[in-house]
Amino acid sequence: MTERLLQYIWQFQHFNKSELATAEDEGLQIIQPGIYNTNQGPDFLDAKIRIANTTWAGSIELHINSSEWKNHKHASDKNYKNVILHVVWQHDVDLQLSFPTLILQDKVPKILLERYDELMNAPGFIPCEKTIHRVEEINLLSWKERLLVERLEARSKLIFSQLKENNAHWEETFWWLLAKNFGAKVNTDVFEKIARSISINILSKHKNQVQQLEALLFGQAGLLEGTFTESYPIMLQKEYRFLKNKYKLQPVAGSLMFLRMRPSNFPTVRLAQLAMLIHESVHLFSTIKSSASLKEIRSLLNITANDYWHYHYTFDETTAFKKKNLGMQMSDTLLINAIVPIIFAYGHYHKEDQYKERALDWLSSIHAEKNGITRGFEDLGLVNKTAYDSQAFIQLKNEYCNQKKCLDCHISPLRPQKKDVPN
Repeated sequence: MTERLLQYIWQFQHFNKSELATAEDEGLQIIQPGIYNTNQGPDFLDAKIRIANTTWAGSIELHINSSEWKNHKHASDKNYKNVILHVVWQHDVDLQLSFPTLILQDKVPKILLERYDELMNAPGFIPCEKTIHRVEEINLLSWKERLLVERLEARSKLIFSQLKENNAHWEETFWWLLAKNFGAKVNTDVFEKIARSISINILSKHKNQVQQLEALLFGQAGLLEGTFTESYPIMLQKEYRFLKNKYKLQPVAGSLMFLRMRPSNFPTVRLAQLAMLIHESVHLFSTIKSSASLKEIRSLLNITANDYWHYHYTFDETTAFKKKNLGMQMSDTLLINAIVPIIFAYGHYHKEDQYKERALDWLSSIHAEKNGITRGFEDLGLVNKTAYDSQAFIQLKNEYCNQKKCLDCHISPLRPQKKDVPN
């Protein structure tokens, strides 16, 4: 038995409630089990019970052992002064409390405990992989929406912390987030450092000259050090030295990774595309915020690195001609991990639900991600068509399945069924 399982049993009244009696041998009727409290204080608030002919309203505290009330020093805590019932798994000591105690150990169906043990010890991709295909579609859709909101609210907290760093400058914050996601997984940290080292104000002064933007980005990335043979990197190097001195810049710490990457994902290519995006846009966050459709944003992201990169993936190494378009997959990555989160965060921050709803709607129009997590759910027969699906599956796997939080999962096989609770 765990405290969370005991809370779950009480929350859903998953025990035999016929002829209930307290440890003090008084008849007990549960009128309202209370509201599960995830904050400080008793486990359940606003409960109502009847003992003999008296109705009591207040809080309910749960423990595995009765002695934990004393061990946790609840008697001296004012948050527990309104407790009307102590619910325990085992009554190991009589504390002579001013309110009754209810013992649940002999009232819970064994099948529930067996199911819980099976889930906690399940070795597969997810604990409930043998039963998840039985979940009704309407319940799955409802749970997906809650998972997405959870995921976006968690990302919003990170965005809010960044807003505190730059005096609620949404354009600056978006620049940091956008640049970070241009770096792909292995280079996200360095790309974010680059963005933080060059303010929006500096970029705006040079946005009409894409070569100067490249000089700033490549220079801060440490990619303009050493000796070059081609005229283009030599020119960028000279530009950077001038701008570095003008703005008192220092290249960021950390090295960019190239190994085991497709050339189209090389950080050099991504930095060149990022420079072009800045060059071709004006007040990018404001533009995205005012965009009514995803089509408008995809048009903004339809950029190609400048001509030099048609024949290069790195400096001083000529390759066959290929335009370095951003590509649909990269556009989707930016939409999912940068644009949708900041639009949701903006709505959350300003309490304007239309932006939050727009962010969720956009996820339904973006291609689903394909990775180990999404493939795992697809193998179990679940549909993964859009980013709405894939983002929900990622949240479910990482925040619930991997942590065995089956008691908090809304599609868990532990969800109460009438046949499991005796009348």
